[in-house]
Amino acid sequence: MPIATEPIGSIPRPAELLASMKERTAGNITAEQFEAAEEAALRDTISRFESTGSPVITDGEQTKPSFATYPIAGFPNLAPDGVVIPFADGHTRQLPKLTSGPFRYAVHAVSYLKAAKKYAKRPVKQAVISASALSLLYPSDGIPGYPREAFLVDLLNEAERDIRECLQAGAACVQIDFTEGRLALKLDPSGNLLNSFVDLNNQILGRFSADERKKIGVHTCPGGDKDSTHSADVDYSGLLPSLFRLNLGRFYLQLASEPDPERVLKLCRTLLKPGQMLFVGVTDPIHPRAETPAEVSGRVLEAAEFIPVESLGTTDDCGFSPFADDTSTSRDVAFAKILSRVEGTLLASKALGV
Repeated sequence: MPIATEPIGSIPRPAELLASMKERTAGNITAEQFEAAEEAALRDTISRFESTGSPVITDGEQTKPSFATYPIAGFPNLAPDGVVIPFADGHTRQLPKLTSGPFRYAVHAVSYLKAAKKYAKRPVKQAVISASALSLLYPSDGIPGYPREAFLVDLLNEAERDIRECLQAGAACVQIDFTEGRLALKLDPSGNLLNSFVDLNNQILGRFSADERKKIGVHTCPGGDKDSTHSADVDYSGLLPSLFRLNLGRFYLQLASEPDPERVLKLCRTLLKPGQMLFVGVTDPIHPRAETPAEVSGRVLEAAEFIPVESLGTTDDCGFSPFADDTSTSRDVAFAKILSRVEGTLLASKALGV
């Protein structure tokens, strides 16, 4: 079997869908018209994904408002002034803040999976947001009548359901987005915040069987939004020992844009456990040029010097448009990079005799 290759998740939305989003916000189109635009984007994305030859696809997150906030889309008990995430270029993203309980997901990821499977001919993976990211919704000064402990019970139950329903609905695998991992070290260099995030996610993972955990993975990167990052200056050596404490079977690691991938691979070799898979990033969504298959192959062959081939996979460093309004990468460039990833991984597989 060739080396496994999978996408991370998001694909830039087509111009027609972005225009419909603006019209919907302005109240100029009906719900039916907006749903038709979403449906058209979903069908086109799946068609173009499958034309790359990618053995596993996603829905491109076409109908998610963002990779992080889909569970709370339409949730009423929120205020806009939550945690602010600053990016290196000066722009920010701000999470909302929970104002009252109980906490429940307004949308579960399985709805996206089922919609994609109506059109997909290839296996579909599903990305979900981590419980640790959503824990940031709870305000630091608390909520009267709804203590943090009660919130965490609700959050864990909802996050478990989000993963379990996707597995039950036939997801090829479920990927937990954990971009806040590296950011946690920037906010708290002691590592206490990061380890609390890992412990929280492990509480959920402990509810799944060993076989189920083989189909659950985690993605980490320094953030990728509008061609900028929020924590690329945080060294991987601080993150990876904690990251690999997560009790799951698949790790998706941003690597193509790392200045010293060999050093990271050497560390991963010491941390990866038997039976686990490491998917290394071989395309950089922030770089404006599509990598060639030969460039991708070279990155795969370098990774194979440190990671056993049977434990090695390839991926993109991160999603191409994690927030719906991010148009910094074009749709055509995103699919060109995916095609190069697929073809480059096959080239490397042949060179390695697998």
